[in-house]
Amino acid sequence: MNGLTPAQLSLLAGAVLLLHLGVILFNVLGLAVIPLGAWRGWRFVRIRWWRMLHLLCWGVVAVQAVFGRACFLTLWQSELLNRAGERGSAAPLIERWVNTVIYWPLPIWVFALLYVALGLGVLALWWLVPPRRSFRYGVPS
Repeated sequence: MNGLTPAQLSLLAGAVLLLHLGVILFNVLGLAVIPLGAWRGWRFVRIRWWRMLHLLCWGVVAVQAVFGRACFLTLWQSELLNRAGERGSAAPLIERWVNTVIYWPLPIWVFALLYVALGLGVLALWWLVPPRRSFRYGVPS
């Protein structure tokens, strides 16, 4: 990260924040979309690689919390902001709002319990709504 200006570091931190928000939305919406999609007959909820990615993302989140570690995206964003010299209210309103939605002031053990429970729910969905190996010509194989 050497050679980047504070403005570039700040922009990169914003990109990490957006990536983090995307991962959170993917994880949370997947919890609702998978059972809803199974009920509605949406084929994409049974795509194996998509389901594996969802399970992997939840697994990473749960393992980090169990070991008392903050999310690596949180740490990365924080480091970028620190290097940019931005620890205050200089962030745009939308960024402050997203930060408020994402980062809750709770002890890590609360997140560990929540993430493990939700991760187990995702694992249960693997068996309740099993993914298909592949789709060929619109027919599951």
